[in-house]
Amino acid sequence: MKHAVELSIRLVLLAFIWLAWWWVLSQPFSGMLNLCVIIGGVLLVYPVVWFGRKILDRQQSPGGVVWTTTLVHYSFGLTFGVPTVSALATRRAWPDWVLPVPVAIGWWLVVLTGAASALTVANLALKGLGAPFAIALSRRVATEWMYAWTRNPMVLATLAFGVSLGVWFQSALFVLWVLVVFAPALLFFVKVYEERELELRFGASYLAYKARTPMLWPRKPAGEVTRPALLVP
Repeated sequence: MKHAVELSIRLVLLAFIWLAWWWVLSQPFSGMLNLCVIIGGVLLVYPVVWFGRKILDRQQSPGGVVWTTTLVHYSFGLTFGVPTVSALATRRAWPDWVLPVPVAIGWWLVVLTGAASALTVANLALKGLGAPFAIALSRRVATEWMYAWTRNPMVLATLAFGVSLGVWFQSALFVLWVLVVFAPALLFFVKVYEERELELRFGASYLAYKARTPMLWPRKPAGEVTRPALLVP
């Protein structure tokens, strides 16, 4: 019964986020308002992460960690999602610098990085028993396959996908937005909030994994990876 209620709450939050995305798509912003949304919306990640970390440090019980993380993740559906949807919907209206890269190259980059992003989701589901967007928090530390090379393959693939979209659009401003606005906010979340949350949920298992695996840039695994213990809720 408890798990059913928790899943229902997550689905309601997810539906609310989808509704916000649909509203942005149906009424795309323009001009200065759009600039405020695509930049200011992402900048809201910083206070959300800061506030979430403060709560996390005070509520270190398993239940408190799970629900704080759930709310922080779903907040990102607005602070990351709405600006991204707005940027995609209005990019053609931007005063832009055209990247001199053939569209075909950009399209293939989108396909490759999109496939890599999908593989990271599958990797997390199969080896961490979790799903993105806090639909199901991982029940163990994913340390195999792509996660043996870097602790954040999903973040790396997402950023590569965003840059690839900018190359496909031939939009220098879109690439700059991904690298200068979006990427620092995402990495701030990972470093300040997510790593601490994983330390609290998995303890020594995550600390050992963190010590041997780089945060972002992939590195060949050094030796055999030990299978992590299952986290029993």
